[in-house]
Amino acid sequence: MTIRYGLIGTGMMGQEHIRNILLIDGVEVVALTDPDEGMLELANGLLGGRAQTFTDHHTMLAADVCDAYVIVAPNDTHQSLLLDVLPTDKPILCEKPLCTTAQGCRTVIAAAKDRAAPIWVAMEYRYMPPIQQLMAAQEKGYVGVPRMMAIREHRFPFLTKVGDWNRFNIRTGGTLVEKCCHFWDLMRLVLRSDPVRVYASAGVDVNHLDEQYDGQTPDIIDNAFVIVDFRNGARGMLDLCMFAEGSYWQEVVSLTGAKGRIDARIPGPARFSKDGKERRSQLVISERSSKQQIKQDVEVDETILAAGDHHGSTYYQHQKFLQLVKTGIGEPEVTIEDALWSVRVGEAAELSARTGLAVALD
Repeated sequence: MTIRYGLIGTGMMGQEHIRNILLIDGVEVVALTDPDEGMLELANGLLGGRAQTFTDHHTMLAADVCDAYVIVAPNDTHQSLLLDVLPTDKPILCEKPLCTTAQGCRTVIAAAKDRAAPIWVAMEYRYMPPIQQLMAAQEKGYVGVPRMMAIREHRFPFLTKVGDWNRFNIRTGGTLVEKCCHFWDLMRLVLRSDPVRVYASAGVDVNHLDEQYDGQTPDIIDNAFVIVDFRNGARGMLDLCMFAEGSYWQEVVSLTGAKGRIDARIPGPARFSKDGKERRSQLVISERSSKQQIKQDVEVDETILAAGDHHGSTYYQHQKFLQLVKTGIGEPEVTIEDALWSVRVGEAAELSARTGLAVALD
């Protein structure tokens, strides 16, 4: 049986979802909706013009031609879109962040309380092959009990989006929500504990300062250090720089315990490399007792790598979401409650960066 998807939002990330869905058997994108007709046309072109197109999501929902929905619209539209799609009681994959505020997330959670169909929040970083291997090595006990998790992301600035919606905190939730909800989710997953306190130092120092939109200069953070304390005593740290597009490793995720350390090293997208080619990620395991190091490349099919900018994770996540939709067995691996936690940490980090104070999450 083929599962029919409808995409709400067809911009840059929506088109990445389409390219990855096209690589998977048993699913078809049959409907697209976006108020921007140019993006709608580009997205349908990837599908050979086969999808029904709508400029209003209400019309697409009323047509009832889909078995599941994928929400890939701007952040500040997620809450209202979810409240419109929830009554269909069909499976939903919603891009991160679930909403731009924790209160918005709580509103969605309350509205979904009695819903039978699953809601899966797209936290792509969980599904990057090097991160999956890091977690597998953790399960084998290489670090012992994890005490520290450090994530460094040195990358390119936010790309241009339709309507320039990603230039302002009011629409994104702020960089530490919009971009970094992935990392708070990953820390909570790997450290197996809930955050209790957040401290951030951040700035708007380089990116977009020469841009003006309706007389306003973008206010999104472009660099930060953030420390997160967890209930079990572990701590996480994020080192974010969004004007470092020349970095060979875009992300380095390090997990450390008394027995050793595991590093997952992830290169940036091919289009930002010097030769335009994909590079392999690496896993490095350092054992404290033997003082030995295991280093291995992480193999990912080049077709999957070429389908997006997230090192294959969009593809692997879609595989798992489709399995849940088809079988109806189990729960989403990333729940709306998980998504609330990631937004809460991001909100606290934004507040801490503005006030200079640590923010408690109790």
